[in-house]
Parts: sequence; C-alpha cells; structure tokens
Amino acid sequence: MFVFDLDGTLLDSIGDLAVAVNRLVAERGGAPIHADAIARMVGEGASLLLQRAFAAAGIPDDPDAALGRFLAIYDSVLPGTTVPYPGVPEMLQALTRVAPMAVLTNKPTGAAVKTLAMHGLDRFFIRIIGGDGPFPRKPHPDGLLGLAAEAGVSPQAIWMIGDSTVDLDTAHAASARACIVRYGFGFAALDRSRLRGNEVFADRPADVAALLLGREHGH
Repeated sequence: MFVFDLDGTLLDSIGDLAVAVNRLVAERGGAPIHADAIARMVGEGASLLLQRAFAAAGIPDDPDAALGRFLAIYDSVLPGTTVPYPGVPEMLQALTRVAPMAVLTNKPTGAAVKTLAMHGLDRFFIRIIGGDGPFPRKPHPDGLLGLAAEAGVSPQAIWMIGDSTVDLDTAHAASARACIVRYGFGFAALDRSRLRGNEVFADRPADVAALLLGREHGH
C-alpha cells in the first residue's frame, strides 16, 4: 500500500497557503510573513500553522479562535496557484496498478479533498484522511495503522511517502517504510538525526514511481 502526504509531496501548495495566512495576519494587524518562513510552519496541521504565524507576526490573539476564519479564507483563495508537482499524475497512474493508495495529511479533510479534486487526483485514492479525521494527527501512527487494517495489509507492507520530518516519524512510529521526496518544501527542514538508514529518497515524482515499483518487485 502507498500512503502519501499531501502538501509538499503531491501538491505545490505553498503559494496559496502563504496568501491565506497573510490575509488573516493582515486582518489581525500583524506584520506580513515571507512565504519561505510559512513553508517551514506547514506540516503539523492548521492549528499549529496559525500558532506559528501569529507568533511570527506579533499577533496576541488566540490562534485557535481564528481557525474557522483561516479555513474560509483559504477556501476562497483556491484554486489559486496550487498545482501537482510535475509528474505526479503519471506517478499515481503507474502506482495505482500495483497497490491501493491513500492520502494521510494533517491538512483539514475538506481542504485536502478539494485541492486533490481540483486536479482530478482524488480518483486515485481509496481514502483521504485529514488532520481533523478519525485519527490523531501525524506523526501519531494510528492513521497509518488504521489504513493498514482497512486494506488488510501489515504496517511493514506500507510505504509512507512524504517530504518532512513529520512523515518520517510517522513511518517509523508505525513500522512502515519511508520514501522521502527531496523536491517538497518540507525537506529543507528535515531532521537528519531521525534517519535510520533504510529510507529511500526521490528527487522527482517519476523517481518515486521507479523506486517503489522496483522495491515492490524485489529489484
């Protein structure tokens, strides 16, 4: 089974996330935040993203109280500039012939489904699980373990594909295999000390397909 992170792995979404964050920050009287800084705040769910953004922008308000407003702004920004990374549709087409696939993201489920559906990618996945879904957010392993149980496979038979330390830790916590994509915006902050030496790395979506198909077929 192949389980994908969303932002920074399947979709280059940082532009729209940055626009939505900065619109909210402006409403609250805060200083604008550079997109590169926002990229380092993404990956652990919308609540933590807002906590970090409010701290960076010098906003004393309660970020949790602003979550609904942020999601409304983000929804209004889409489809914006969010696009699949080049080669993602072809990668998914190649992998879907081999094993079931799912998305496990800390992004709210509604936004995850919407951004995938905008580009016709939702059809590849048997499940799309967001950070507000039935499981604790990554890096807690329950999402991956739940997907394994649903698919009737062992956790060791799952590949977690992602761009960040959160995805790496999720794979390790569930005893799944990890494929880390170096093209994603979360990779710059990857904690190398968490690597165990059995991960595989991909520089392009096409490499993900080649690596995983090779591993699944024993090459």
